[in-house]
Amino acid sequence: MEATVNRVEIKGFLGHDAEVKTFESGNSLVTMRMATNENYKNAKGEWVTNTTWHNVTIWKSKKGEELDFLKKGAMVAVTGKLNTRKYTDKLGQDRYITEVVASKVEPVKVETEA
Repeated sequence: MEATVNRVEIKGFLGHDAEVKTFESGNSLVTMRMATNENYKNAKGEWVTNTTWHNVTIWKSKKGEELDFLKKGAMVAVTGKLNTRKYTDKLGQDRYITEVVASKVEPVKVETEA
């Protein structure tokens, strides 16, 4: 039987400051929304930008890494895995959300033109 791999690498900009929820254990769940862009020419030869928003979570232990750089507009590189989970909304409807569960989040230096 062949092994399978669930690995995601994305680089994009944060849409808002990361939110941190701390639990009684001292561990924290950090959530953020991240945008990636794809540029292409349409049938008329015009450039089009398609933006995709990604839900990203990362668990942080008490002694874990500092993630102070996760501010709106920051460019970050994320490595992790895809996860889909199910929840029930206020109306009793089943909903599904796909997110990147990050194992590593790093700031990316954005180079500006001189």
